Amino acid sequence: MHIEQLRDFCMSKKGVTEHFPFDESTLVFKVMHKMFLLTGLNHWEKAEAKINLKCNPEKAVELRDEYEGIIPGFHMNKKHWNTVSVNTSDVSDDLVRELINHSYELVVKGLTKKQKELLSTL
Repeated sequence: MHIEQLRDFCMSKKGVTEHFPFDESTLVFKVMHKMFLLTGLNHWEKAEAKINLKCNPEKAVELRDEYEGIIPGFHMNKKHWNTVSVNTSDVSDDLVRELINHSYELVVKGLTKKQKELLSTL
């Protein structure tokens, strides 16, 4: 997966915006102002692409046990976030998309009723 494919996939979701809130190389995707994915562009340039994704705590542990390329979230709450190495032998593009969907859905599920109503109108 290339960074452009990742961006296109994220931006195709309802209510998603992209930002650089921390520095010029940390790209963050948000839904209704809540983060669901962040990635360091400098890692993509070095062919060491990694993304941080929100994850259900039980599923997060299962994924870490099953895949070498999935570890506790770097600089994140390790209970709720995973760091996923993209383009590794044990983490397929399909799995990356599945985990992005899971992260997005978790964030949407946690939105307020008002935010969910607004999202549904977009």
